Amino acid sequence: MASIASEERRGGVLAGQRRLLGAYLAPQRSRMALLVALISVDILLRLANPQIVRRFIDTAEAGGPLSALTFAGIAYLLIGLAARLANLAATYAGLDLGWRATNRLRADLTSHLLRLDMPFHKTHTPGELVERVDGDVTALATFFADLAIKIAGNTLLVLAIVVLLYRESTLAGILVTIYTIVVLAALAAVGRIGVHAWTAAQAAWADQMSFLEERISATEDLRGIGAEPHAQAQLSALMLKLLHAARGGWMANALGFVVTNFLFVVGYGMGLALGAFLYLRGDVTIGAAFLLVSYIGMLAAPLEEIRGQAADLQEATAGVHRVTELLRLESGLPDRGAGSIPQGAPSVAFRRVSFRYDDTPLARHDAAPENVLTDVSFDLAPGRVLGILGRTGSGKTTIMRLLCRLYDPNDGEIRLDATDLRDIPAAALRQAAGVVTQDVQLFGATVRDNITLFDASVPEARLNQALAELGLLDWVREMPQGLSTTLATGGGMSAGEAQLMAFARIFLRQPGLVILDEATSRLDPVTEHRLEQAVDRLIAGGDQRRTAIVIAHRLRTVQRADDILILEAGRVIEFGPRAALEADPNSRFSHLLRTGLEEVLA
Repeated sequence: MASIASEERRGGVLAGQRRLLGAYLAPQRSRMALLVALISVDILLRLANPQIVRRFIDTAEAGGPLSALTFAGIAYLLIGLAARLANLAATYAGLDLGWRATNRLRADLTSHLLRLDMPFHKTHTPGELVERVDGDVTALATFFADLAIKIAGNTLLVLAIVVLLYRESTLAGILVTIYTIVVLAALAAVGRIGVHAWTAAQAAWADQMSFLEERISATEDLRGIGAEPHAQAQLSALMLKLLHAARGGWMANALGFVVTNFLFVVGYGMGLALGAFLYLRGDVTIGAAFLLVSYIGMLAAPLEEIRGQAADLQEATAGVHRVTELLRLESGLPDRGAGSIPQGAPSVAFRRVSFRYDDTPLARHDAAPENVLTDVSFDLAPGRVLGILGRTGSGKTTIMRLLCRLYDPNDGEIRLDATDLRDIPAAALRQAAGVVTQDVQLFGATVRDNITLFDASVPEARLNQALAELGLLDWVREMPQGLSTTLATGGGMSAGEAQLMAFARIFLRQPGLVILDEATSRLDPVTEHRLEQAVDRLIAGGDQRRTAIVIAHRLRTVQRADDILILEAGRVIEFGPRAALEADPNSRFSHLLRTGLEEVLA
């Protein structure tokens, strides 16, 4: 897939589009060969029947035997049935080819999008990306499926008809060749008009899908403040934009329909006139005259199907362009991948780290956005627990995002076991660091799938062992069907129960570094005890204590910490061992403990 993007950068958009089509059709060579064979059989059978009718007419006119006429009639029926069966098989093979090729493209495109950096995802909503991955690629599936059947196949049929007409009459061949060229030129002209219109229409459709996704997810807030009329007015504006954008494509289709149907009438009239002319001159028999009219009439079907595919071809061309645009994008966080992380609990070091978000609406309009973190430095030894405190907006969660390399610092460096985070392969970093936040994503699937993240290779014994070590095995067994219990979309669980599931996910991977970002800020009474036990066991890590970072608002949450770091306005105002800070009456941490004013951290 990366080669497709690089090919487009070197050779232009058309080169990238050709490479895209080739990359996903090439693995389907055997299916393409089968499709070509079925189409060839269909074309031969369709061309054979007019020849049989010609022989039938000439034999009947000459007073031939009844047996010859009967044989011709039976052959006509059998060949017609065989042609229909071949066309049905070709349709199935084409659809199978199209969806196999585009399903692979969907998977690759989704994987590519997941590797792009957070600034990209901040500026592209899920609704827009769903439309790009599914809507644009579905247009390609139709294109792949119909390419051979209704474009390549019908083109071959047209060429075969022209050749056979030349065989019957040079004059007929010349006239039909001119006629076919005029029709195809008209189709191409209409097609060029439609491509631009459908490109704009697909962009407008993606905008509308993005809007709907955002507003539907915010239904509760919109209703709470009575903003439904405002949302409806915005939707109406987007729908009007889509209408204007798509109308050009629809009008191009309508224009193609009018032009080609007019030309088909002209063609049929030409065929009748030519057949009568040649018959009256004695150049052809009545059967041959019928054959000329029949073959010229047969041109209408393939040319009409090609015209009918013009809209799909236009949409597919626009879809290919939009897909290659996405594949051309590269992450702003290049994976140098030269370093490694030893097994076990790593050390963590921030060295004069400064960071600002450049992907917010304010940042995009401000030439110099303010730093969220400024000159942050600290060292966390392997196996120690760091508690980070600070007001909302002080930069606590940003530290977690930098450690997970969702962003890179603007200045300074972050190291795990003396290795720069930018030198660690992304897959190794994801395996070494586990994160639990207050917002846990659960899927409409079984408990087992939610914990293993759909990894069917995880043995049940290992899963049960992980749950038992976290003290969650009895909790899971209390569910209606245990690990096979199906959760509703969104989970259908309390916030605390969802966090228990997240702890099980992390424990199953056995990371050396654990980051808890406000993971205990939404506890419910029923699961609080289990959650506290799970936190302790997750950090304990069995034989070797894990390195852990606990980000919290509440002082009680960091009582298990070995070290404390307090942030204010993105700067470190206090860092040191918790016991020493607690014993120092002049420390900020000690002051907070004495006064109990946890609200100053909120």
